[in-house]
Amino acid sequence: MVDDLRVPPLFAARAPQVLGPEAVPWLAALPDLAAAYARKWGLTFEGEAMHGYVGVVQPARLADGTPVVLKLGWRDEESADEPLALSTWAGRGAVLLLESAPEDGVLLLERLDASRTLDDLPLREAIPVIGGLARRLAVPAPPSLTRRLRTEAGSLAEELPRRWAELGEPFDRRLVGDAVAICRELGPSADEVLVNEDLHFENVLAGTREPWLVIDPKPIAGDLEWGVIPLFWNRFTESTLDDRMALIVASQELDAEKARAWTLVRAVQNWIWMIEEFQENGEQSDDPAFVTVAEIAPWAASR
Repeated sequence: MVDDLRVPPLFAARAPQVLGPEAVPWLAALPDLAAAYARKWGLTFEGEAMHGYVGVVQPARLADGTPVVLKLGWRDEESADEPLALSTWAGRGAVLLLESAPEDGVLLLERLDASRTLDDLPLREAIPVIGGLARRLAVPAPPSLTRRLRTEAGSLAEELPRRWAELGEPFDRRLVGDAVAICRELGPSADEVLVNEDLHFENVLAGTREPWLVIDPKPIAGDLEWGVIPLFWNRFTESTLDDRMALIVASQELDAEKARAWTLVRAVQNWIWMIEEFQENGEQSDDPAFVTVAEIAPWAASR
């Protein structure tokens, strides 16, 4: 027996704003898409669907009773290689991928405890846990991985100053200039390890195979330091930036100077995204990845 997927109302209301008007037909097609893969993989749905910013997750069981989740995600450049990354990690430090249909943005995953994340631990306990996971996930990137920091840095060196100027030069020119210089200096020699650029506390859930497992990766081949900034903009008020950086660098065994440099680049990038979004829809985002960058960027550039 297969029940119908019920798209969470909050997700349905917010998705067109976050993802654009193309999300409307995608949302309408989700119940049929879920039903098709439930039949294909022999799933019975149970409980209510959950959601993040860009996808819906439906708890289910296999024919033998094994608890799983069916994830239906919005397909974009950042998430396209999620199944490739998960299959590369093969459950070592990350949620186990059981089946996938990348062309439809559909994944079948082991079920973790969504009620327990690293948000539940004190910051000084959570950062070492997430640091250990980040190191384990930093394996050689598969050759077929789409996004590579060496390429992305080259594009950012050209795009950031142009987009900043088009927005009316909304913040300190020096920050953009420093970000461009970093991209040109560090980009060509960036590492080629598998990095999750969206690794933060709510994206680590309690598991049974291991105490904590990573979900929802946004994979890129590059320096491990590129993935630092989500650990700043989440739980932002719980420490000073200097203390936070010291904890992160120690837990992931990073190059502190490189971590600060890439943090500046990503803060500038997100600051530009935030202003573009505001100018487009007239609403101020409450996403911590946006609202904290006006403090993170000057701090990262100050050393």
